[in-house]
Amino acid sequence: LTPWGKNGSSSSGFWPRGLGTTTSSALKGAIQLGIGYTVGNLSSKPERDVLMQDFYVVESIFFPSEGSNLTPAHHYPDFRFKTYAPVAFRYFRELFGIRPDDYLYSLCNEPLIELSNPGASGSIFYVTRDDEFIIKTVQHKEAEFLQKLLPGYYMNLNQNPRTLLPKFFGLYCVQSGGKNIRITVMNNVLPRAVHMHLKFDLKGSTYKRRASKKEREKSKPTFKDLDFLSDVPDGLTLDQETFGALVKTLQRDCLVLESFKIMDYSLLLGVHNKTLAEKERQSQGSPAGGDEMRPAAQRALYSTAMESIQGGSSCRDTLDHADTMGGIPAVGCKGERLLLFIGIIDILQSYRMIKKLEHSWKSLIHDGDTVSVHRPGFYAERFYRFCSATVFRKGCSLRPSPSKRGRGPLGRSLGQRPSVCEDNQEHQENLENLRGSNFPLLGVDGRTRPPAGSMEGWKEGRKEGREERRMDGWMEERMGGWMEGWMEGWKDGWKDGWMDGRMDGRMDGWMEGWMDGWKDGRMDGRMESHIFCGRPGQ
Repeated sequence: LTPWGKNGSSSSGFWPRGLGTTTSSALKGAIQLGIGYTVGNLSSKPERDVLMQDFYVVESIFFPSEGSNLTPAHHYPDFRFKTYAPVAFRYFRELFGIRPDDYLYSLCNEPLIELSNPGASGSIFYVTRDDEFIIKTVQHKEAEFLQKLLPGYYMNLNQNPRTLLPKFFGLYCVQSGGKNIRITVMNNVLPRAVHMHLKFDLKGSTYKRRASKKEREKSKPTFKDLDFLSDVPDGLTLDQETFGALVKTLQRDCLVLESFKIMDYSLLLGVHNKTLAEKERQSQGSPAGGDEMRPAAQRALYSTAMESIQGGSSCRDTLDHADTMGGIPAVGCKGERLLLFIGIIDILQSYRMIKKLEHSWKSLIHDGDTVSVHRPGFYAERFYRFCSATVFRKGCSLRPSPSKRGRGPLGRSLGQRPSVCEDNQEHQENLENLRGSNFPLLGVDGRTRPPAGSMEGWKEGRKEGREERRMDGWMEERMGGWMEGWMEGWKDGWKDGWMDGRMDGRMDGWMEGWMDGWKDGRMDGRMESHIFCGRPGQ
């Protein structure tokens, strides 16, 4: 029995399912003690520019249960707390306007809340009481990849803090009983105070992308791509300005993820149906909009869905936070007024050899372009195409004019959409921009790659494309040859074994018959000799 559960946590960072109350409270307490110490200790150090070596610094402090001259006494098992790149993450928090005292107040002032619907990877999620931050357990490979990603992540945030990508505010590790539990602190995409009538995890692929029966039985299920296509066939309609801002943000983010060679990420989409919520309140006898639980305004900049695509000042001037609760206004296929809460999640999957093997294996038994695992360039284009053409649609402006602001929550007539030709033309232009954009591409090491329009960038892109195609072809050829060889070898082995078995059976039968005959002949000879020698007069 380890301090963290019956089975403990594997050194690779996996977390056991079905945590007990004592175990969960011990982990949450250790996290709060460790973050409280490391942030408080860092605030006493003078601020300075981030240096390259800051991305690779790891600080460690031991927390004995009886306390020490640096740490307080506590009633949890002894543990060691590690902080990765503290100076770099301090810069990230400052970039989003998070002060150290606000960070500590959110994470350490009140007990953390464990979410009851963990992810498919087995990670455990905690959320702060004020809905500001999410704490997620990550695997060893994911934490290692995030460390390598930090220099490029730093440069990308400097260029564009308005992004749907996860906003990482800290990376830590709790060690106890020889086990490592790695956690990361991120922004919260889906506030608990807002009821999500639908929730989707979208990748743009169709192979096995339907929620399982077990998932559908949950109180708050997460649906997938095929569920979206069947339940929301006409997509979600946004006004022209919001749609343009969202598409540009998705385009930038896809370019960044492709430059980092990241794939298998998802768009987390939460849908709050305002029309249905008002009907539910009226049926319960509550006044419309009277006692609806609204989330508090988040302190971090660019943290809500609307701010992530338009920026803090512009969207706060145009849409009141009390009306949108930080979500993006949209219209459903039946004219329902919706609020969308979106973010790109699970970006810590790089296109390593194991993912190439997985893609090649699935391509043998299914259409390779429909599986979720694919090379980063193809994955980014497919993801962008699915989001910008299927999930979100462009409609008329949803914002009321000043003279009509009091007529209704959104003050507009619903349903008008641009022509299909205009939609397709703009979508093709956006795809061309995604393929040939001049945004600087950042490598994992933080160095700027040559623009795609330059001759050097073209040569490098062609070289990388040829290498990827050669690698994919080599992998598919190897996997196909391996499968054919395995099947032939299995058949040959089965035939050989069958023949050997028959021959062995015949040999065994012949040997047993020979031995029995030899024994019988020997016994007969002995009996005859005895009888002959024993006759009288002989």
